[in-house]
Amino acid sequence: MPERIAEVTALLAEVLAPRAPLTVIVDGGDPGAAAKFASRLAAAFPSTARAWSVDAVLGLIGPGGGLSDSALNVLEPATDRILVYLRGGPRHRFAEGDGERRAQVVIDHRDPDWPVIRHVHPDLAHVDRWYLSESRAFFAARAADWDTKFGDDIPRYTEAVRLAGVRPGDVVLDIGCGTGRALPALAAAVGPTGRVAGLDFTPGMLSAARAAARDECATLLLADARHLPVTDAAADVIFAAGLVHHLPDPVAGLTELARVTRPGGTLAIFHPTGRAQLAARHGRTLRPGEPLSEERLGPLLATAGWHLHRYEDIPDRFLALATRR
Repeated sequence: MPERIAEVTALLAEVLAPRAPLTVIVDGGDPGAAAKFASRLAAAFPSTARAWSVDAVLGLIGPGGGLSDSALNVLEPATDRILVYLRGGPRHRFAEGDGERRAQVVIDHRDPDWPVIRHVHPDLAHVDRWYLSESRAFFAARAADWDTKFGDDIPRYTEAVRLAGVRPGDVVLDIGCGTGRALPALAAAVGPTGRVAGLDFTPGMLSAARAAARDECATLLLADARHLPVTDAAADVIFAAGLVHHLPDPVAGLTELARVTRPGGTLAIFHPTGRAQLAARHGRTLRPGEPLSEERLGPLLATAGWHLHRYEDIPDRFLALATRR
């Protein structure tokens, strides 16, 4: 929608305009899309910023004669230059490179009518300036058909609940519950003496959960996982499916989850596919040092007040279980 494009370009212009005149370079898999986005971004700057220039750069020709991942692979950020990378075009079209990692701004542009800012360097804008609104926009566009696309993995959620050791009488929080696919299994595990709440920051996801009648087995709350409306040590179990890798600051997010969990309580970090399979779905390969890698997740959890005691990353499941210290 034109309104979404206007929101994104206006936000970027607002963030960037107070800085000294510079060049904004927009790059992505589709040169035409990059040029069009660059033009829209240039038009969004106020008249006082007309000394700026916004350019689109084409992909580079690689040694084999094909386009490489990104022209940003050979461009380094500089004080007079902002690099913007558009994630766009068919997945797997380009070999993965470092262009996206070098960009100060990353935009999901696979649907050019619904771009979403996915990263802004903290030197440009505090995460609170963009993270919540842009993440909601990302998931809002997917909420209505989420269960249609992913509903066949509900048995994997049920198995994850079993492996997490949820017991009768437990208080369980499903943080980032989405459409509530785990809620029926969690409610069955805690029984009539327990309580289950599903929390998500996207109204459309909670609406889809209600449409599927999952509010009949759990309380649904609109909430940001980074700032939970929950008292200290309230939960016995935190179930977090597809959450941690979306948090802009994993340690801060895991610390907030620890705050609302009693000592000895359990955190279950879950995804219904393994990390490699999820990365392939998004057209990339795993890199060392990612937050959910075993070598990094343990120390991250320890810093946030957890002890990792189970780590499983197989094709049909990622599951990490930790105990609140």
